[in-house]
Amino acid sequence: MAALSLLSLLLILLLPLCLLLVLYLIVRPRPVKIPIKDRHVFVTGGSSGIGLAIAHRAASEGARVSILARSQAKLDEAKQAIQLATGVDVATFSADVRDFDALRRATEEAGPVDVLVVNHGVYLPKELATQELDEVRFMIDVNLIGSFNMIKAFLPAMKARTDRRPASVVLMSSQAGQVGIYGYTAYCASKFGLRGLAEALQQEIIADDIHVSLVFPSYTDTPGLVEENKRRPPLTRVITGSSGAMKADEVAEKALNGIKSGSFIVPCNFEGYLLAIVTAGLSPQRSYVMAFVEVVSASILRLTALFFQWNWYSSIEKWHAQSKQ
Repeated sequence: MAALSLLSLLLILLLPLCLLLVLYLIVRPRPVKIPIKDRHVFVTGGSSGIGLAIAHRAASEGARVSILARSQAKLDEAKQAIQLATGVDVATFSADVRDFDALRRATEEAGPVDVLVVNHGVYLPKELATQELDEVRFMIDVNLIGSFNMIKAFLPAMKARTDRRPASVVLMSSQAGQVGIYGYTAYCASKFGLRGLAEALQQEIIADDIHVSLVFPSYTDTPGLVEENKRRPPLTRVITGSSGAMKADEVAEKALNGIKSGSFIVPCNFEGYLLAIVTAGLSPQRSYVMAFVEVVSASILRLTALFFQWNWYSSIEKWHAQSKQ
């Protein structure tokens, strides 16, 4: 009997080790390190918020930095701020990401890029039933089509680069690109679309040693958040709670660390890590340890997610019941 118990204990101990071994053998793509120093980092939406924070941090780590946005005045301010803080000369490009020809001209002027950070984005929260289709198209055009435009414009030179060290394409999504949120219908659609783009693109460019990172920031204290809060439906506030916003510098640090490690999914806070696990699906995973965590915790986190959905839908039912009184 004692021998049988010892055997059972050994099997219990061996199973996790066997799973780790299997995951070590099968996780793809393989781990990679992407250097930033002395590389060309190009950031869209680089004149403010997260984009400016990423550009600033990349410059402080010795990168050659270019930033793109629509307003030349804001670009000039951002350039001066980065130069004063880091001493790095920053190239600026004024263009609308919806204008592919303008982006192609920027590509020719900027030269080959090693790390392309597709960070631009707009969000106009409102229930779909009352939101104008022009606003829906605007978000889709900027957030999703604009990302296609950027990658399409810059990818040929990245694939033909003479610096054969690993390169990176970074897409800035949102936690609203992991889970649907009341009042964010169009925005969620545009950010969910980035995931499909990222997963398929990684397969297409892995042979060129270009690695895709998909960043999922939470609410971030940026000028855009101020405008968003003015429009956010009251029920959205009830469902999402009153959690504090992250600082742009915090998101930039998480994002750049994820880029340098070649991580496909880059969460930015603890909630983001949980969402990354529960929504892992068929996304690439470079870390066999993280893959182990995903496999082992998937069931319990799915149960947790169902409790969240129960709470959200209960809040919606209660809200509408009170509205009818």
